[in-house]
Amino acid sequence: MAEAKKKSSGGKKASGSKKYGAKAGEKVERAMHEMKAGTLRSGRSGKQVTSREQAIAIGLSEARQAGAKVPEKQS
Repeated sequence: MAEAKKKSSGGKKASGSKKYGAKAGEKVERAMHEMKAGTLRSGRSGKQVTSREQAIAIGLSEARQAGAKVPEKQS
């Protein structure tokens, strides 16, 4: 019988490199921590961030500005 091949669904590309760098993960982790503490603020308006998605977006944006390995924005 033929053995079934497993699909690799990790965060890695076929070439073995990760999609996001370590610095990007640290920035997102910091943004999530600030959001949970209630101190994360939106950029221009300065309003408190309450959604998880917005906190992740802020962390990735800061990582891009810092030169971390982050894919380009989708839209």
